[in-house]
Amino acid sequence: MLVLCLGMSGVAIAQEPVDLEMVSKIRQEAFHRSQVMATFSHLTESIGPRLTNSPQMAQANAWTRSQFTDWGLANVHDEAFDDFGRGWEFTEASVQMLAPRVGPLHALPKAWTPGTNGPVEGEVMAVTIKKLEDLDKYKGKLKGKILLLSEAREYKPGEKPTFHRHDDAGLGELQAFEIPKDKNESRAERVKKYTERVALTKATNEFFVAEGVLATLSISGWDNGIIRVGGGGSRKADESVGVPELAMVAEHYNPLVRAVEAGRPVKLRINVAARFTDETDQPGHNTIAEIPGRGRKANEIVMLGAHMDSWHTGTGAADNAAGVAVMMEAMRILKAVGAQPDRTIRVGLWSGEEQGLIGSRAYVERHLAAYPEPTDPEQKALPDSLREPTGPLQKKRDYGRFSAYFNMDNGSGRFRGIYAQENLAVVPIFQAWLEPFHDVGATTVATRNTGSTDHIAFDAVGLPGFQFIQDRLDYFSNVHHSNLDTWDHIQPEDLKQAAAIVASFAYHAAMREEKLPRKPLLEND
Repeated sequence: MLVLCLGMSGVAIAQEPVDLEMVSKIRQEAFHRSQVMATFSHLTESIGPRLTNSPQMAQANAWTRSQFTDWGLANVHDEAFDDFGRGWEFTEASVQMLAPRVGPLHALPKAWTPGTNGPVEGEVMAVTIKKLEDLDKYKGKLKGKILLLSEAREYKPGEKPTFHRHDDAGLGELQAFEIPKDKNESRAERVKKYTERVALTKATNEFFVAEGVLATLSISGWDNGIIRVGGGGSRKADESVGVPELAMVAEHYNPLVRAVEAGRPVKLRINVAARFTDETDQPGHNTIAEIPGRGRKANEIVMLGAHMDSWHTGTGAADNAAGVAVMMEAMRILKAVGAQPDRTIRVGLWSGEEQGLIGSRAYVERHLAAYPEPTDPEQKALPDSLREPTGPLQKKRDYGRFSAYFNMDNGSGRFRGIYAQENLAVVPIFQAWLEPFHDVGATTVATRNTGSTDHIAFDAVGLPGFQFIQDRLDYFSNVHHSNLDTWDHIQPEDLKQAAAIVASFAYHAAMREEKLPRKPLLEND
């Protein structure tokens, strides 16, 4: 019997079929025989942080390949993307105040900056460098100095809980679509700011080396003793890496600024053991595996994925071993329950996400679609989002065969639904697929977009790419890109729930009669 329901327009549509027998099998495997925490623990506490092209990232690629092979997945391999840059790692970092008093200070190095080659001692000096011309006033004055690059920042107590789960009201707000505002800046203005920032960084790195600066310190982006730190220097072999750069907790950094401003001499001892693991730029690597489809739809593709790279000061737990463990567990579950999908279900564990979705974009460009590469060297040097349009989208062989991509990258928070990414045609489909998971908290399909992670690489070329709605937990208050991004901030039961939902979504996308509907492609502005 054909069941009809009302779609968003009020028009009667056929209800999306849901294989409840398969959902039950998936739930049993996910909730009672889970291996998600074993996978997660190995990634975080055996391998540790996985900076792109670091030795730890190579370990993660090798170990995940081994796991996929052991689980019986097919076509397990690493896929390279070109010339990401050099690998880097650090093993030690300490900062000691020697004057006006003695005591330890808490700071960690920025990625792709050099070590100190043993302890160095120097006086602290504050500098303000916001444009190229600012470098001139410091010429001849910086030798043997340790520089403060940031201003002091007033402490602001938090007004919201650091740990947050969505309630009904919050989920209701997510279902309201916000009409986007016009961009305040033109492309030309954004390009100008970007090129000026890149030029200033390069010139400053070279200047500090030439002037004999010992090291630099910047204030952490967050308070409460958290070190939030990303990259510095340069990962490219033909560019200056500058001098050792560290990010310091705000509560230790601010007193240094106050002492210097008051005219009190400040002396520090800094020791950073860091090294580049390659002499030349190297390709990065994504890890790919799949469950092959059967029959006439076998060459069509459903994908799920998460980025495996992380920053270096925590263990990359919430960002994004949680997502990797869930996606791997979803594939394990499907194999364990004997799923035989019509379409091929493929998983991608991406690298280079933290540097601009590099791994997932490379995969999309190679296999699915890409805009023509610019020939102008200046345009070629810009990120994809800032380039001038170069022509119509060039679709590759798998473009027409592609059904959907599902991503996870917002910590370990429980799935509460999914963002439809303005694809209104998928809303009733996703609502039907979520219904068997209402009892574990996943109820919401939001029409709005969400960004800043790997599903955007697919969405940007007109393919259905989606990210799940998650409880925020303390992802954006404590752990994101910080030294607190560790195992202890993870919720194991939430990862089990997420893995079940991903496995079910992937299975139903692979089994439905038609591929998932696509929204109109917005060409580059």
